[in-house]
Amino acid sequence: MRLVVDLNRCQGYAQCAFLAPDVFTMHGDEALMYDPLADDTQRENVRRAADACPVKAITLDYEDQGAADGKAGASRVG
Repeated sequence: MRLVVDLNRCQGYAQCAFLAPDVFTMHGDEALMYDPLADDTQRENVRRAADACPVKAITLDYEDQGAADGKAGASRVG
């Protein structure tokens, strides 16, 4: 699983840091740090974080899951 955060869109609400603290971390009030190649064990937490983002700044890529299902990769903005 890969993820991208549009840092121009991110407003620092930090919902992602609360829901997936092993992947997203706030530094100060507005600086977000994240692991773009989050471990698959974090998949559900990252999905919830993307869904909770008020400005939908997090994009998830489930390419590996699509390959396993015999489908093309799927992306979503969460």
